[in-house]
Amino acid sequence: MNLDEIDLRLLKILGENSKYTTKELASMVNLSASPVYERIRRLENEGYIRKYIAVLDAEKFNQGFIVFCNIKLKQHDRNIGNNFVKDILQIDEVTECFNVSGDYDFILKVYVKDMKSYQDFVFNKLGSLESIGSTHSTFVMAEIKNTHNISF
Repeated sequence: MNLDEIDLRLLKILGENSKYTTKELASMVNLSASPVYERIRRLENEGYIRKYIAVLDAEKFNQGFIVFCNIKLKQHDRNIGNNFVKDILQIDEVTECFNVSGDYDFILKVYVKDMKSYQDFVFNKLGSLESIGSTHSTFVMAEIKNTHNISF
């Protein structure tokens, strides 16, 4: 990791809000625009910055019901695991999927309209996946913190 203090400050600022212009970023780190532009390109090329996204408000799209769905596969087999991953990547309601250790194999973060929509999702989408042995759902009552920034 060949990052200096300015690189780290730029990454922290961009992690909180990537909409700043190069000129605004330069002012925040006390450099001119040209070296800041070069630093950001280097950080992108070296993979420190993977992409820039707009974080959408699920409530505005009537999709604000958040569920964490724990998945246990039928068995631990390469084909079953690969098929599950291939299938889950095609389901729009699933915004995040983590392969985990412990009692479950995967945790899904799912956005839907309401409980009835989630029931439909479980029966018709997850229920059609042959690789799933069991599920356990946890319903979000309130989102307390949601950031894509990391601590360094």
